[in-house]
Amino acid sequence: MPLTLRRLSFQAMGSPCEIQIYEESRISAKKITQILSSEVSRLERKYSRFIPKSFLSEINYSAGNSMGIKIDKETRALFDHALSCFEQSHGHFDITAGVLNNIWDFQKKIIPTESQINELLPSIGFNKLQWRGSRLYMPANMTIDFGGIVKEYAADAAARLARKIDVQYGLVNLGGDFAIIGPQPDNQPWPIGVADPKNRKALIAKIDALEGGVASSGDYERYFAHQGKRYSHILNPKTGWPSAGLRAVSVAANLCTVAGSIATTAMIKEESEAIKWLEDSGLSYIAMNQNEEIIRNGWQEPSATAE
Repeated sequence: MPLTLRRLSFQAMGSPCEIQIYEESRISAKKITQILSSEVSRLERKYSRFIPKSFLSEINYSAGNSMGIKIDKETRALFDHALSCFEQSHGHFDITAGVLNNIWDFQKKIIPTESQINELLPSIGFNKLQWRGSRLYMPANMTIDFGGIVKEYAADAAARLARKIDVQYGLVNLGGDFAIIGPQPDNQPWPIGVADPKNRKALIAKIDALEGGVASSGDYERYFAHQGKRYSHILNPKTGWPSAGLRAVSVAANLCTVAGSIATTAMIKEESEAIKWLEDSGLSYIAMNQNEEIIRNGWQEPSATAE
């Protein structure tokens, strides 16, 4: 039987997701894709801040507890990656800024007061976390949010698991964050496109990728306008206010997790700083600035309309 492209679509982490693999057997492909989607679901159940019984919720409940909480190896690896992001971004990427979600409501379009924000800023700061062996001690009122990491980490985890079970050709797409299991047959790349924020059926760029991952960050789906000013859902942990730099960023890297942290950090920085940050990363990227101009490095002009 010839290799055939098989697809599984599902919902996870608040996003439409899809796993594509080349397999001879439809039955075998179904089993494999279900194993991979189950891995994504496992990570969502473990790390979602919206699930009261998730391990992340347990971590946040432990804030201020003198006993701390025991952290497993997988979660410690996420914290280690977050620490690296915090240091490299000079504090712009900070998973301890989750407490800001308590005062910013993007559905009700509520803008907190300066005093409300200032009251919460002392509860933010990755360097305020303390470790004793495998136990984590968090200050009172601190809230961890893995939102800038976990979807990208889940894409990489699913791709890694696929390779372990001998999938040679495949692509994981979690809401527009991609991890490549392996190139298409005959070492053909996967064409990955970035949708135009103003027209979701059109592309602003595409890249042909044989390996690694691609991640995007932007304010075009979650924002609100008030008195002529645009408020992005991406919050600056240093100020407590929404980012006001780039409108959208996509990055290609060796891992989806790396691409995601670079893209998110770029979104938080001021526009000129963000472009320098992207250039200094040495990675292929595409960005849209506040004037809706496109800046690209390593990405191609789109040649077709998105499906």
